[in-house]
Amino acid sequence: MKRWLGRGFEALLTLWLLATLCFVLLRAAPGGPFDAEKTAPPEVEAALAAQYRLDQPLPAQYGHWLGDVLRGDLGPSFQYPDYTVNQLLAASLPISLVNGGLALLLALGIGVPLGVWAALRAGRWTDRLLMFGAGLGLAVPKFVAAPLLILLFAVTLQWLPAGGWDGGWRSAVLPVIALALPNLAYCARLTRASLLEVLGADYLRAARGRGLSEWRLLFFHALRPGLLPVVAWLSPALINVVSGSAVVEQVFGIPGIGRYFVQGALNRDYTLVLGVVLVVGAAIVLINVAVDALRAWMDPRLRDA
Repeated sequence: MKRWLGRGFEALLTLWLLATLCFVLLRAAPGGPFDAEKTAPPEVEAALAAQYRLDQPLPAQYGHWLGDVLRGDLGPSFQYPDYTVNQLLAASLPISLVNGGLALLLALGIGVPLGVWAALRAGRWTDRLLMFGAGLGLAVPKFVAAPLLILLFAVTLQWLPAGGWDGGWRSAVLPVIALALPNLAYCARLTRASLLEVLGADYLRAARGRGLSEWRLLFFHALRPGLLPVVAWLSPALINVVSGSAVVEQVFGIPGIGRYFVQGALNRDYTLVLGVVLVVGAAIVLINVAVDALRAWMDPRLRDA
């Protein structure tokens, strides 16, 4: 119990430090949210600054913002004055969660079986072919993979839409694939390497000497310990999906949280960027806790530590 209370305190402290650092860096960056309003009279600019408390000293701005956050109010958006940050995130977060969750499931659902197959065929041409493909998947960045997918499936074959979001499965296919490709490739390589190490352990060699088949060794003795590194990798995989969504959503024109983050950063929409940082940071912290709990369930040594 003390361990989980400590983790909760660390999570809150991490979120506070992250948000504070982002607040300071955003204010220190050159430019402001209303710099595009060059034709506005000085009194209008002064009124806008007063409305959003930008005319106050930085510590006062931080105090007001932190107080609003503690009450659950992420503030108004500078770029979208008709909406609050809460409303924008409430509309965009489900879209990003669906695409990101499907991308992670796709990476695991294909990457783990491919890694298992490659481990059982280690050294053969199928293993080398799969690992070569995984290497390509890791080498191609998302900002290259996404336009290539559009060119092939939307422009050339005309099977799927090139962008936009209507909530249907057709508009989700290409973004999910673009998000999943690097994680799928890494998952396959990690699963293969981990299983080969486990299958080469002394106790499995002894079991193999007693006549147990490779498939029985795999499913009853090697798979669970072999997947522990994959479970531990879920946290960085989630971060990869979150960071990649900013690129993928921008390329495909999807109104998700990643696209709002990019647009908010480009337009100095302080409250929108900070709101995205807080929500994403909280999600990553919760996922880390869930991954730790899953690892402890799968590996008794971690429960005793």
